[in-house]
Amino acid sequence: MARIGIIGVGKMGLSHLAIFGAHPDVEIVGIVEPQSFVASAVKSQTGIETYKNHERLIDETRPDAIVVATPSVTHVEVASYALEHDVQVFVEKPLTLSSADSWRLSQLAVSRGLANQVGYHNRFIGTFQEVARLVQAGAVGQVYHVDGKASGPVVTKPKTGFTWRSKKSEGGGCLHDYASHVVDLMNFVVGPPKSVVGARLHNIYSKDVEDAVYALFDYAGGFSGQLETNWSDETHRKMSTTIAVYGSHGKILADRQELQVFLKKGASFEQYPEGWTTRYITDLQAPVSYYLRGEEYSAQVDAFVEAVDKRNPHPQNSFESAYATDWTIDRIIERDKAGR
Repeated sequence: MARIGIIGVGKMGLSHLAIFGAHPDVEIVGIVEPQSFVASAVKSQTGIETYKNHERLIDETRPDAIVVATPSVTHVEVASYALEHDVQVFVEKPLTLSSADSWRLSQLAVSRGLANQVGYHNRFIGTFQEVARLVQAGAVGQVYHVDGKASGPVVTKPKTGFTWRSKKSEGGGCLHDYASHVVDLMNFVVGPPKSVVGARLHNIYSKDVEDAVYALFDYAGGFSGQLETNWSDETHRKMSTTIAVYGSHGKILADRQELQVFLKKGASFEQYPEGWTTRYITDLQAPVSYYLRGEEYSAQVDAFVEAVDKRNPHPQNSFESAYATDWTIDRIIERDKAGR
């Protein structure tokens, strides 16, 4: 039985509380929430003890692991304290706001033999997992381009109030809060880029953060990549993420619901014949015991609980893989500044 503490019970914290709380091999030993009215409401509904800060929870309950669902700017402090006290850590994305900090955390976790994971849930979606498998197995031949996109109606008008997501210094903005998912997905499928050759961050409605991100990548394998994310796109009802991979034998297109594979004549692969094949998430997603928002959220929790049990410092979505995403984000910021 893994004894786990939840740090922060905002939108994602409450989601994690529900999923971890329903897990048969997990005991929630405490919750950190600095806002008294939120903490009291959660405690009254769950009976779980609440704490004002992560230090008190860790020192008093000695958990096996914690889940960090606080503003991005706080991740370094909370994760460092936990790892230094032999506590395994799940952190909501992005890992940190600096690839140097992310690398340090990844090395600290590995050196202490502690499970570490970041909440990039796309890696647990069946369609995207099949994309990665097919590409890495050579189904589309030599890759020459990868295209990752995400759009949604998060910020659709100028805002008068501010939260941490609208403050650059706290990790807000489309790049860290939205594009990071797509960068990580592209890394999952084809590996990290060698360099960022062009980037633009656009303000549409926001003042302190960007609302759209566009970037061009160059990969060590000699192929190219393009990132396009926009959280001020009202043509989508909710976040829509897609990836396309182009190769010498064909191409693959996928979103959360559907996988489309086109293979050229003579390039059939396993159950994928020449021409177009369409497969759906219902055929590709492994079942989970608890459903909330999507199977991928429970699947990543299952993976972390297993990693905690085995003290596995190299699980799926490790701090090290998240470092690669943060490295790319740093390069996007640098390239945007250089081009202005």
